[in-house]
Order: sequence, then C-alpha cells, then structure tokens
Amino acid sequence: MPARRPARIVFMGTPAFALPTLEALVREHNVVGVVTQPDREAGRGRALTPPPVKIAALAHGLPVIQPKTLRDPAAVAQLRAWAPEVVIVAAFGQLLRADVLAIPPYSCLNVHASLLPKYRGAAPVPAAILAGDAVTGVTIMQIDPGLDTGPILAQRPEPIRPDDTTGTLSERLARLGADLLIEVLPGWLAGEIRPVPQDDAAATLAPQLRKEDGRLDWTRPAVELERRVRAFSPWPGAFTTLGGLVLHVRSAALAEHGASGEPGRVILLDQGRIGVVTGRGVLELKEVQLAGRRALAAAEFARGRRDFIGALLGT
Repeated sequence: MPARRPARIVFMGTPAFALPTLEALVREHNVVGVVTQPDREAGRGRALTPPPVKIAALAHGLPVIQPKTLRDPAAVAQLRAWAPEVVIVAAFGQLLRADVLAIPPYSCLNVHASLLPKYRGAAPVPAAILAGDAVTGVTIMQIDPGLDTGPILAQRPEPIRPDDTTGTLSERLARLGADLLIEVLPGWLAGEIRPVPQDDAAATLAPQLRKEDGRLDWTRPAVELERRVRAFSPWPGAFTTLGGLVLHVRSAALAEHGASGEPGRVILLDQGRIGVVTGRGVLELKEVQLAGRRALAAAEFARGRRDFIGALLGT
C-alpha cells in the first residue's frame, strides 16, 4: 500500500450522496475548491435553497463556485487557477468536457453508485432496486467525455436488502464509495493503478427519473409494484389516485393473498391489513398519504375513510 500523501483536490458534487466523499477528502487531502450546482427553489415557499455540498463546503471554509454549466469560461478559468492535481466527482449532475478533463495531471475520477458498466447514468440506485438485483456496489472510474464510460480503477459490492429504499441504499453506497476512494487515491497518485476499460457490450443505462415515473400501474405484478415503492423513495415517490386525489404510497409489501377482483381494487386482508389487487398478486399497503395531509398507517387511513375498502385506485 503506497504511503498516503495529501493531494490538491477540486471536488465536484451536489446532493447528500456526495457528502461522505467530501468529508473524507477534507480529512485526508487538501481540498482547494468545490464546484456544485446552483441554488434551487424548494419547498412550498419556493425559497432558494443551497445544495447539501455547498452547505458542507462553506462549513469547512472552502471556496465554492456554482456555474450553471461548465461551458462557462469563468468556471473553467477558476478550475485552472485552483491548479488541482486531481478532480473528484460524486453525483455532480453535469458532464465534464474535454477542456475540464485536461486540467488535472492525475485526471478526473468519479464515485459512481453501481458496478459499472451496469447502470450508467443519473439513477443507478433506483435502477438496481427496480431490477430486483441482489447486489449492487460502487465504482471508482477515470472520467472520459462519455456518460460513465471511462475505465475502472476499483469496485466494491454491496448487498441490496429486502427492505432497502433508494434512500437507505444510497446512504450505504455513499459511505462505501468514500472509503474506497480514499483507499485507491494513494496508489493512483503513485502511478501504481492501471484502469481497466469497461465492457461496453454489457452496459445498461439508468436515466434521470421523472415525477411521472412514480405513478403505480395496478395492472403490473405486485412484486414489481413493491420494488417501485422502494425504488422511488424518497423521490419521486410512488403514487396513485383515489377519487381524483393524489394518494402517495409511502410503504408497501407483498401480501400472501389470492388476487380477486379488478386491478387497483382495495381489499381487506386478515388482521385489518389493507391490500390492492394487481395484475398478478396483491400488494399490501403499509403507509399512505393523501396530498397535503399527514402520512398514516393504511389501516388507520381506512378507518377514517369508509369508502376506501372497495375503492378502485388509479381512476
């Protein structure tokens, strides 16, 4: 194992997934600058809200820039002025162009939340859950101009638990990726790691999610719908409609119950549990929430709304 030496690093990241990597780099190296996405409107008041990486970087007293695009000549000039040895990227949200990739002598490295070449793109964690995979992981890769197509420095697997949501799995992968990066950097800086090209023929894509992706299609099998509820938590959230109102499905499980009735029909299971008939099998609702109301256990929701049992969801 090569001796660790602090490197001059520019970090690029935006959401909470990137925070463990930033914190690890601050502890082990010399972070000379941070690049993150611009503040966005959020919440009911649509107030401008800084991304998590900006908040953490400012807390450490690090200089931060927030270009709308890395095509901005001023942003590229600032990157050159920081003179990083290596640029580290974790869920930044923009592709790096050739002029940026050419700045650091030790290249730009990415912490990606899948075992590449599987699930290239913006949403690898939901994609793994949706597919019913038993294992995913993290990849440290050298960035090239493509979408997660660069050669691989290191990978580490992580089991997907039966109750994992995108939120819980992302938290573990974020820590795993940060640890792996810190292990890999000394060897990379010492020239002792030779990246391995990806097998493009085995590549799959995990594109950015849309809000509409969370809509539940009750004609689909229950096993698929249960995965969708977990994959779309916390965003965009799984939802259906009840009497024209949006009903969020916060938690669900497979029910050992013979399907009977039209897909989308709410039925009463044993011990007061609530189910929905699907295209194959029954999905048990655990927690639901009408838009603008508080989340409730499905049984409590049904007690307060007597027309719920027998209702046809999604119409």
